[in-house]
Amino acid sequence: MIVPDISLSAVAVADHYDELDPVYRRVWGDHVHHGLWVTGRETAREAVQALIDTVGDRLELTPGQACVDIGCGYGSTARRLAEKRGVRVTGFTLSQEQAHYAAARPLPGVDIKARDWLDNGLDDASADAAWAIESSEHMVDKPRFFAEANRVLSPGGRFVVCAWLAADDATGWKVRHLLEPICREGRLPSMGTRAEYEAMAAAAGLTVTGYEDASRRVARTWTICAGRLLKSLVVDQETRRLARTARNRIFVLSIPRLILAYRTGAMRYGIFVLSKEDGPALGAPPQPPW
Repeated sequence: MIVPDISLSAVAVADHYDELDPVYRRVWGDHVHHGLWVTGRETAREAVQALIDTVGDRLELTPGQACVDIGCGYGSTARRLAEKRGVRVTGFTLSQEQAHYAAARPLPGVDIKARDWLDNGLDDASADAAWAIESSEHMVDKPRFFAEANRVLSPGGRFVVCAWLAADDATGWKVRHLLEPICREGRLPSMGTRAEYEAMAAAAGLTVTGYEDASRRVARTWTICAGRLLKSLVVDQETRRLARTARNRIFVLSIPRLILAYRTGAMRYGIFVLSKEDGPALGAPPQPPW
C-alpha cells in the first residue's frame, strides 16, 4: 500500500474538490473520472459514457433496483444509469460544490447527498447494487469502505469498483517520484494494489467474481486533460487565478506524473466485480440442525 500521508482526512479531500471545482468542470466536464476507449475511435465524451455503461453491464442492473453511487461527483453517472437502466440511485459526495451542482439538475429516482460514505446512514441490506468509480482512492479507511458496502448490500447484491492501483512491482523511483506525489497532490490517503483490494474485499465478506486491468484503455484520458488544462489556462481568467493562488493548485503537477505512471506501468486501472453472498431471506424461519 502506498501511504504518503497518514494524516490526510475527508475534510482535506472535500476542500480539494470544493476549491478546484471550476477547474474540474472545465477540464473534466460533468464526469470526474476516466474514459474507456473500447474501439479506440470514441470521442472523449463517448469514452466516459462507455466506462459508465461498462459499470452498468458488470452490475447487471435491472429496472427498479435500489443502487448506491459511492463518490458520485456531480451525479452524472447516477443520472445516466437511472435514465438508461431504470434504477433508483442514492449518491454520496464529500464536496458541497458537487452536491450543489447535482441539486440544480434533479432527476426522479436520483438522490445526491453531501455526506461521507464511511458514515452513510443507510440501512443494512437496503441496496441491490453499488459502484465506486475512482472514489475508493480517497477513502481514509479502505477496509471500512468495503465493509460498509457489504453491510448496505442485500444478499446477492453486486458491487463494482473502478480504482487507481499501484502496480505490484512498483518500487524505487516509481514510488518516490510518481505514486507518492500523485497521492499527495490528488489528496489520496493511500493507493493499494490489486491484491490488497481483493484482500480487503474478502475480509469484509465480499466475493471477487471478476477483474479487468483496463489501464491501456483509459490512459488516453490524461493527455486529453493536459490539453484541456493548457487551453483553459490560456483563455480562462479563473483557471489562471486558481493556478496561482489555490491551496490545492499542486494537483496540476499530477497530470504529467499520471501520464508517465501509466506509460511506465507504475500505476494500473482496475475494474473489480464483487458480490455479497446469498443468505437466508429476512424473516425466514431458522433451519433445523440436520
